[in-house]
Amino acid sequence: MALVGAAVHAQVAGLPGLGDGDSLSLSAERQLGDRIARELYRDPAYIEDPVLDEYIQLLWAPLIRAAAARGELSPELQERFAWRILLGRDRSVNAFALPGGYLGVHLGLIAVVGSHDELASVLAHELSHVSQRHIARGMGEQSRLAPWLIGAMVLGVLAASKNPEGAQALIVGGQAAAAQSQLSYSRDMEREADRVGYGILVDAGYDPRGFVGMFGKLQQAAGLNDSGAFPYLRSHPLTVERMADMQSRQQLLSSASAPPPSMAQAMMSARARVLSQSQADALKAWTQDAEQPAAQESSAQRAGKLYAGTLAYLQQRDMAAAQRTLQQLQRFVASAAMATEASAPWPAADMAAQRWVDLLAVELALQQERFETALDLLWPGARAQRMPRPELIAAAQAALQLPQHRALPDLTRQLRERVFLTPHDAQAWHVLGQLLAAQGQTLPALRAQAEAQVARLDWQGAIDRFRAAQDWARQARLQAADHIEASIVDARLRYAQDRLRAQQAPGALP
Repeated sequence: MALVGAAVHAQVAGLPGLGDGDSLSLSAERQLGDRIARELYRDPAYIEDPVLDEYIQLLWAPLIRAAAARGELSPELQERFAWRILLGRDRSVNAFALPGGYLGVHLGLIAVVGSHDELASVLAHELSHVSQRHIARGMGEQSRLAPWLIGAMVLGVLAASKNPEGAQALIVGGQAAAAQSQLSYSRDMEREADRVGYGILVDAGYDPRGFVGMFGKLQQAAGLNDSGAFPYLRSHPLTVERMADMQSRQQLLSSASAPPPSMAQAMMSARARVLSQSQADALKAWTQDAEQPAAQESSAQRAGKLYAGTLAYLQQRDMAAAQRTLQQLQRFVASAAMATEASAPWPAADMAAQRWVDLLAVELALQQERFETALDLLWPGARAQRMPRPELIAAAQAALQLPQHRALPDLTRQLRERVFLTPHDAQAWHVLGQLLAAQGQTLPALRAQAEAQVARLDWQGAIDRFRAAQDWARQARLQAADHIEASIVDARLRYAQDRLRAQQAPGALP
């Protein structure tokens, strides 16, 4: 990502003023967050993976509900902030909060966690930074800094993980370099995020021991990927005092034994490891691990290795080896389930394991161009059913290769329902546009393409697609439903134009 040099000399009219020491308003913080998030969406490291997105959302949703129930998250904050988690294909162990309710999670973090609870503890900590308005409070204390300068500094930080030397040029001028350390979260804010995040984690039903376990991993990673010099994008170097505080809080709770490692979580960590890097040596190492079981490895470790090996073979386009390793994984998970159910109910933490294996089988079928097989796996018996997001995206991708398939209308309906409920889902909009185009519905297809750009905050791209829809509507003979769609296109075009003008105002970030 790069900053346009003109931003350095721009005036500050593009964002509301910070005031004399007052916190940033909700609207101003959201506006700044949108501008920074737009750069993240453009970054080649940004990844849209339906499986990992679903995994993160399954952990995230209980935390949001618990924060609201505890009164940590006001209805106004829930409504006006984005509350979006963006995944980055970065191997560093890191997560970060941005203005306006955006959170970033690196695949490297997912790759090293040992349990759902550890990853949830990081999300709870970052959620608390947002809910307690730490970003706005930190900016309010630095009222001498112009908003465009703050935004430039944050974008420089985001560039640091790609090119540390170039990032220094992006953090423009001596004033910014001197002020960047002041924007880091204070120790008091870190303690508050720990305390609030711990309460949210417990109320959401997670094991609080995940906090201490994750603290240990972050402490080890801090020396590798966090110099402590940059704001927002940090692994938060952890002191012994903070770790001891979390341990003392645990003593007040029941001392039930820790749950065994989860196969489902091990698979998601394996997926993050493979997708975060594509070097041939790394892929080969993962396939070798899958082929050579280690002595005394747990069920979760074995499942994770088989999952990683299958996905690594897919990345190498070795379909025969991927099929063989997948079959081993399927037999292993089925055997583990039978052995567990013979003595106790199937652990709740592992209930998703079979689902992740099934989705991996679909992924293999799609890469082998066995599209009918993929749809049969997702839609057994050709019965209409409501699909979770990863299954729906995969089914739509398979159906696109089978233009006359009977599933097309129902998949289109389900995608329409999904984007109505979650209009910021760019990938769902994109796939919906492809399905509509395949069925000859040109106007709604063009609108869906435009809405995908809106969801990614690419206003110029959205305007281009909306205008293309307008041009088609003028030249075509519209049906009754098309007139309604054309009216929506007109309104959405005006909205995108308004947002682009605000983006281009003096002092706005590029």
